[in-house]
Amino acid sequence: MDPRGAAGGRFNARLAFLLAMAMFVLVVDTSLMNVSISAVVRDLDTTVSGVQGAIALEALVSAAFILIGGKTGDLIGRKLAYILGLLGYAVGAIAMVFAQNLTAIIIFWAFIGGIGASLLLPAMQSLIHGNFEGDHQKRVYALVGASAAIAAAVGPLLGGFITTFLSWRVGFALEAVIIAVVLAGIGLVKDVPYHGDRSIDLVGALLSIVGMGGVVTGILVWQEGGGYVGLIIGIGVLGLGLLVFWLRSRKRRGKPTLLDPALFESKMFRAGASGQLLQQIALGGTMIVLPIYLQMVFEYNALQAGLSIAPLSLSMFAVALLAGRGLKRRPSSIIMWGFVLLVAGLAILVPIVPIADSGWYLTVPLIISGCGLGLLVSQLNNYTLSPITDERVSEAAGVNSAAGSFGLSFGLAFAGAIMLATLAFTFTASADGSSVLSSEQQQQVSTVLEEDAEIMTNTGLEELLVDQTPEVQEEILRINTDSRFIALQVALLVPILAGLLGIANALRMRRLPDPKPSASAEGTMLG
Repeated sequence: MDPRGAAGGRFNARLAFLLAMAMFVLVVDTSLMNVSISAVVRDLDTTVSGVQGAIALEALVSAAFILIGGKTGDLIGRKLAYILGLLGYAVGAIAMVFAQNLTAIIIFWAFIGGIGASLLLPAMQSLIHGNFEGDHQKRVYALVGASAAIAAAVGPLLGGFITTFLSWRVGFALEAVIIAVVLAGIGLVKDVPYHGDRSIDLVGALLSIVGMGGVVTGILVWQEGGGYVGLIIGIGVLGLGLLVFWLRSRKRRGKPTLLDPALFESKMFRAGASGQLLQQIALGGTMIVLPIYLQMVFEYNALQAGLSIAPLSLSMFAVALLAGRGLKRRPSSIIMWGFVLLVAGLAILVPIVPIADSGWYLTVPLIISGCGLGLLVSQLNNYTLSPITDERVSEAAGVNSAAGSFGLSFGLAFAGAIMLATLAFTFTASADGSSVLSSEQQQQVSTVLEEDAEIMTNTGLEELLVDQTPEVQEEILRINTDSRFIALQVALLVPILAGLLGIANALRMRRLPDPKPSASAEGTMLG
């Protein structure tokens, strides 16, 4: 059997299916974590902010290393990079099965798993290019893309079902089993040699890690009440600035760069990558606020949370499928309306938060936002990569993916940090103004929140207040309820602001010429 699946050869369906399985695990992994937050917090006796920080860190590591991951695959071989990426994910999944504390999740799932993703995605794309040709290659990209879309759509439901009726550990164990099946078929994969320049831009790689890592890490440190936040974020911003200077300087001297700064000379590429960044900030902020709201306020289990979030993911999947095939409007207009619908749905959610008594209240706003995300998913990738030549599309896709992953990690971290900061401020202000709490109790509340602000269920808070008088219990529970609502409403402003900036960016896109359809752009998964 011809493994390349040329036009006249047989289609290697088994290899195509295994590649789709790998992509499914890659996408469903974070969905499982999102809907399992309360279960993980309870089983490991940790905090919501700690688990949320681990989720943001995983996306950050993937973003920071994905450009380096592509170059690593060029140097060591795409097949080996693919294997190492799968093994990184397997290590993270197995660690989740046996984890006894948050440290294990951060080290193995967030860090090693994030590095695995940075190796896996670029290598997978190169291997599809090298193992299939012509119509067979298009079929594989369609299959792998469909696998990712299905995983995004059913991930919350699947993760919620497994976590509720079995355990979140079983979910990650199943991920490890799928990866083992994919690795068992590694003999079907033909390596794709790299014949380009093998020079490495180590300084550029270091600056990209310091830049993106500094910004998001600073936000996570702020969220956990740590010090030197301004310094850490400042180092990150300085790192990004130095990266731009370094790349331009290296390019002028004719030396190899981590990425070609000439990519950003295209106004369409800049606008598209900016749209990808803003879309992922909005998605990250939404997907951390909603699970916390459902699990901490309504005290939903994972399945109930997954069912409540499903309208967002399912409408996104359906609209992306339909818009990718049938809409004949200008891509920039579709992108603009995507951001408009995204913002509209989230804006409707803000006043609903304090009055809703079940997840059903969220259905219509989430469908509206999901439709907006579906329009964005159907257009942004092709819009961004369409002006790029075929020989540079893989590099451009890596940059686009890094922008998306960085946006996701920033949205997760910033929305979570804003939520906890608002909680601490409103809880303290309400406690200080209470006529029920004594001065000593007010000071105690202020001290505790200054050291460790956390979103808590009323049930969990009642257990901590068991020694207090009924009046004090009732007052603190009232303050907790009101403060949580305000904190969640303020946190929703993060994805709303990202969406508004996305609308402004889309209006700029409308002043540019429409992109031409690009077969190379359609044949990419990155971003």
